[in-house]
Parts: sequence; structure tokens; C-alpha cells
Amino acid sequence: MIDEQAATEIARLRAAEKGWAFSDPIAVKRRRGWSGQHDRYEIETNANNRGTKARFVIDAADGSILTEGYIAR
Repeated sequence: MIDEQAATEIARLRAAEKGWAFSDPIAVKRRRGWSGQHDRYEIETNANNRGTKARFVIDAADGSILTEGYIAR
């Protein structure tokens, strides 16, 4: 099981690989899994602001990236 800090670092590294901005503030929410699913972390950059955002959903059990996306403007 990974923690919030590890999930954020995984997201930061993937954003760097893709050339995406990874700007503060960063919002991290842990969602409980249900019906046999693992918990997951939802990470959003530039949280509560308009504009450039990167968003990731990371499996809390193994650190794999389940979904990712980027809004340039």
C-alpha cells in the first residue's frame, strides 16, 4: 500500500515524462474501493483554479496509474 506522498510523486514523475505542467496547489483525495476494488488516490494540480491542470488516478495498492489527463488551458 502506498501513501499520499508516494502517489503524488508518481504523478509528478509521469507529468514530467509527458512534458505536462505540475503546479501548486495540488489536491489529493483518497477514495475507498468497493466491491473488490482497491483504494485509489485522485490527484489534481492547480486545484480550485482555472487553467492548466493535470489529473491522475493512482491505485493505492500498487501505485499503478489508472487514468491520467491534461488540460492545457
